[in-house]
Formats: sequence, structure tokens, C-alpha cells
Amino acid sequence: MEMKSSVYIETTIISYLVARPSRDLIVAGHQQLTHEWWEKRRPIFNCYVSQAVLDEISKGDPEEIKKRQAVSNTLLLLDVNDEVAELAEEFLHKRILPTKAAQDAVHIAVAATNGLDFLLTWNCTHIANASIEGRISKLCRERGLQSPVICTPEELMLG
Repeated sequence: MEMKSSVYIETTIISYLVARPSRDLIVAGHQQLTHEWWEKRRPIFNCYVSQAVLDEISKGDPEEIKKRQAVSNTLLLLDVNDEVAELAEEFLHKRILPTKAAQDAVHIAVAATNGLDFLLTWNCTHIANASIEGRISKLCRERGLQSPVICTPEELMLG
């Protein structure tokens, strides 16, 4: 029996999944791709979130919070422990990510320290960004960790 690959579901995925359709064509396209991935591909993966995701989805409009929490309750929960905090801090200290992206560093660190195969996100500024991906992988390797493949739902659609 083949083991399922593991995916860390970052906050933007849950938000795009439950949000009202956007009038912005790019965002609307991302929302549609997120729905397609969720329906067609999610069942073949073990999907995880962390407390960092739960904290982020608990902000804003109460009705939207309920929808996001309903989705997150279907996913497995990973701890934000000392190892995660140390790696996230190192991403910031080595300027791989800017200080304002501290929460993004936590998402990457959770996925890496738990040995997950993928990190799924629409955050292409600080997470799914080819200009920093090599530095993320290098730091993970230096710490004896395997960096997850960081990607969008569109990139994880086939397979």
C-alpha cells in the first residue's frame, strides 16, 4: 500500500476556498483553482495545518471565521514547538524572509520540521517565491531537514 504524500495547507488556501468569488480576475482564478484542487486532489494527500493557521483564520468577519474554521477542522493539526520557533527565527535572522513575514516563516518551519512533502499556498511574496526557495532549502539542509516543495494548487494539480 502506497503512503499518501503530506501537504501543509497555509492560510491563503483556506481563505480562498471559503471567500466570496472575487471580482479581481487573478484572485478569482486562484479561487477556482483552489476549489478544483480541494475537490479533486486533496483526498489523495494527508493534509495538515498548524496553530499558526488557526490563529490567522480566527481574525476578521465572524461569519467568514466560522467558514474557515469548518474547513480547518477537517485537517490534521501540527504543533508550533521550540524547533519550529528556532527555524522560523533563523529564516528571519538570516534575512531569508523579512521581519514582517514572521508568520510566514512559521508556516515554512512547521512544514520542514515535520517532514511534510509539500507546502500549499497562494502567498507568492514570502512563501512560494522562487527567489528565496533555494535559500530556504539550503538552511533546512544545514539543519538536517528536507524543505517541503513549496507550491500553489495549480502546481500540485497533476500527478
